Amino acid sequence: RHHGDQVELEHRHTWLGRAGTVRLLAFRDRARMGSFRDALAASAPGAVPDVGSVRRERSKTGVGLSLDQAVGANAAVFARASRNDGQSETYAFAEIERSVSLGATLQGAAWHRTGDTLGIAAVANGLAQAHRDYLAAGGVGAFIGDGRLDYHPERIAEAYYKVELGRHAALSLDWQHVANPAYNGARGPVNVFGLRLHGQY
Repeated sequence: RHHGDQVELEHRHTWLGRAGTVRLLAFRDRARMGSFRDALAASAPGAVPDVGSVRRERSKTGVGLSLDQAVGANAAVFARASRNDGQSETYAFAEIERSVSLGATLQGAAWHRTGDTLGIAAVANGLAQAHRDYLAAGGVGAFIGDGRLDYHPERIAEAYYKVELGRHAALSLDWQHVANPAYNGARGPVNVFGLRLHGQY
């Protein structure tokens, strides 16, 4: 009875002699979920709302749009946008109900490192009004909520560099700068550094 349905349409094209792809995604998740508005209505004045007390069978729906486009022999750009109804709690991935991202990659052939890749991206994430009201009243979700919300969209800038270490391995260095982490203007900014070693045979 609890499941997720997805459908994706994909269109591949050539623009100015360069390959590109556009994808449109629609989804529906079906599960026992608590509604933010129901939790607020069910809580006593001054009490902390709890989605766990109002769970029932519900559906969450959303859409996403994705564009990938080569702009040169060694360069590509991408853009993503997504939105879901934002009326009920999140069980997986992240508590994001509005998102827009842009980015680009550049292959290392431009500086005589054919297997290397430089990437940059910028992301803006947001919440639906019902979710904001629930968090502002002290509610918590699966991943965020600390008793008070000074709502601001979450903004992320990211850069990475992947170094090829021969035919079977690569090392990636990553940096993310997060403004208003978890949508709270009272927090951050936060810098996150990552290191990933990839091997294959």
